[in-house]
Amino acid sequence: MAAGRRDSPASAAALEALCRAYWRPLFAFVFRRVHDEHEAQDLTQAFFARLLEKDYLAQATAGKGRFRSFLLAALKHFLSNEWDRARARKRGGDRRILSLDLPAGETSALLEPASEMTPERAFDRQWAITVIDGVMTRLRDEFAREGKADQFERLHEFLAGRPAPGAYSQAAIALGMSLGAAQVAAHRLRLRYRDMLRSEIAKTVTDPADVEDEIRDLLSALGT
Repeated sequence: MAAGRRDSPASAAALEALCRAYWRPLFAFVFRRVHDEHEAQDLTQAFFARLLEKDYLAQATAGKGRFRSFLLAALKHFLSNEWDRARARKRGGDRRILSLDLPAGETSALLEPASEMTPERAFDRQWAITVIDGVMTRLRDEFAREGKADQFERLHEFLAGRPAPGAYSQAAIALGMSLGAAQVAAHRLRLRYRDMLRSEIAKTVTDPADVEDEIRDLLSALGT
């Protein structure tokens, strides 16, 4: 919503954050359509430029539903109607809207081996990975600010799946805790993780009832 308010001083920063958050999912979708890394990069950047030029984000703030669905629909429309024009550009042409400064190999890391994955599935999977990565980064930073960085590093493995036999005991010894204290700390970490995940998802829907559905979609996209 902040990115869509072009007259707001916070708009540019919000737009950059938005582009960083959705670059990987959108690139994954486009790559599955064109099967060329450089062309996919050009088209993705051109889409962000068009998103700004046509004030599509203002339309999103006035609409209903999930931002993820809105953005994917806008990308499909862009590819259908602007394909030739976008291919003639070079990453936004003379309207470069931001410098993503992606690490070397960032896009290459998204080029998974050929499979039956559809563009939509690739988009959803990268969206889920991006959301999880963002939540984990914020959770790690929160623990670091509280002086519990080591606790996070030892316990975050318990956020997903069943721990291996003896894993809690090993973590407890490493942290100088009793077994029970380590289990309680891991439980609190899971609760905080879930709260942060729900909060992150809630930012992208207009109806709070959609949050649970989005979380189910996220887990499904990850194959969990």
